[in-house]
Amino acid sequence: MTQVTHGGRPRTRRPAPYAVLLVPAMLLTGGLAACSGDVTSTQAPLPSPSAPAGGTTGPSATEEPRDDLAALDPGDAAALSTPQADPVYPAYGDPSVDALHYDLDLTWDADERTLTGIETVLLRVTSDADVVDHGRVRLDLAPTMAVTGAAVDDVEVEVEHRGDDLLVPLPAGTAPDDLVTVTLAYTGTPTPVDAPTTRSDLPSLGLTVDPEGQLWTMQEPYGAHTWYAVNDHPSDKARYTFTLQVDDPWTGIANGVQTSSSVADGVRTTTYDAADPMASYLVTLAFGDYTETVVDGPRDLPISLWVPAGAEQYVDDLERTGAALTWVEGWLGPYPFDSAGVLLVEDSTSGMETQTLLTLGATAYSTSPATLVHEMVHQWWGDLVTPADWRGLWMNEGMAMYLQLVWEAEDDGRPLDDLLGDYVLTEQRLRAEAGPPASYDPDQFGVSNVYLGPALMWHAIRQEVGDAAFRDAVRAWPTEQAGRSVGRDELVSWWSERTGTELASLFDAWLDGEQSPAIDLD
Repeated sequence: MTQVTHGGRPRTRRPAPYAVLLVPAMLLTGGLAACSGDVTSTQAPLPSPSAPAGGTTGPSATEEPRDDLAALDPGDAAALSTPQADPVYPAYGDPSVDALHYDLDLTWDADERTLTGIETVLLRVTSDADVVDHGRVRLDLAPTMAVTGAAVDDVEVEVEHRGDDLLVPLPAGTAPDDLVTVTLAYTGTPTPVDAPTTRSDLPSLGLTVDPEGQLWTMQEPYGAHTWYAVNDHPSDKARYTFTLQVDDPWTGIANGVQTSSSVADGVRTTTYDAADPMASYLVTLAFGDYTETVVDGPRDLPISLWVPAGAEQYVDDLERTGAALTWVEGWLGPYPFDSAGVLLVEDSTSGMETQTLLTLGATAYSTSPATLVHEMVHQWWGDLVTPADWRGLWMNEGMAMYLQLVWEAEDDGRPLDDLLGDYVLTEQRLRAEAGPPASYDPDQFGVSNVYLGPALMWHAIRQEVGDAAFRDAVRAWPTEQAGRSVGRDELVSWWSERTGTELASLFDAWLDGEQSPAIDLD
């Protein structure tokens, strides 16, 4: 076991390293936009952006057809998506743009409660480009984040910030599948938004500031837009790189592999690379007084446990993460990412399957083995393969809940059918209150109707196709769909073909029925 410690509260605000000092210069030049829902326009100088590999630069009009995708960096090419409009939460996401790579350079001032960012995002204009708003694409960005400078392909532009919508002009002549690199400078105090749910553990979404000035986020189904400009929808996966700066001894933490950590002039800078395509709701971020404990996972995979000062009592619980992951691998195969870890946050009682780095509230249940199993299952079912829109939340939660209950039955030495029987009446009540799993009430996001009904459905499918075919399909589905966002029809068709059993009617009954189907539990 290895421990790396970053302790104590930041003492006084110090100047950031030279590269970050470019941002205040832009603020002075461009002015500070109002933190309100009013329409604001911003045009201000920016430093020359360092475009992610595959980005384009040059004149605003193109005289000859381009073939940007042919030269796209393989890492960014893996993030090519088919963005969709959402039928449940249509205010977020724009199908006319496909984000491939977000590079986020963020500085947190805990005393002033101010986040300052330079964001560079590589975008592919999709085949729907002819319907964009007057030659503009839309990114989601909360009005509390004031844009102070913008450029497209190294050319300064004026953007319009209209509520949660940031409208970015495209170069003249932009055609479907052209790539553009958007660079934004922005600043503001992160403010979470109300969550569309009745769940008591999820009152708000997005970047949250605790009383000590520490930051953390949980942002499903939308909430990433509270701290960076984003196509905030699960159908658009992207690669992420992070540069995080905060006064030492605090530290910044994000998804992916930590590629560097250094201190200069009293400021700690950490960098992370999340190389595998990731949906925006699966991104996590924290700044604070954290200690990292590294434990071994399966096949000597290092698992980083990030625990804030004052919550050290949870370290022993979290050290069981390796055992939980080993059990899950028995069902789903080798862990699919390059890094693994847990980020503990004190002001939450919830838990989130943020990709490569679980975000868990500091409670006995959130850090329990059952929760660790559940959230680790999501690394395959939800993260590696993701629903194409929010009607598909059941795809994530049903399998994670089912395998959690399989683990609980084994751990308790209890027959699985007996344990599942405890939930039948509860599932029927929740279906009546919040709707069928695939057409739930949009104001009751993430209520247990999307957990229990689909969990029982998977057990019914296991009974229908047999144990061997079921386990084969459970393991093969996320592996074969790795990096994708997938809809219900494709999943149902794949499962029917893989198992050699027509399953459409069974899926339909469980996912759409006003009444719960009967299930045979011995």
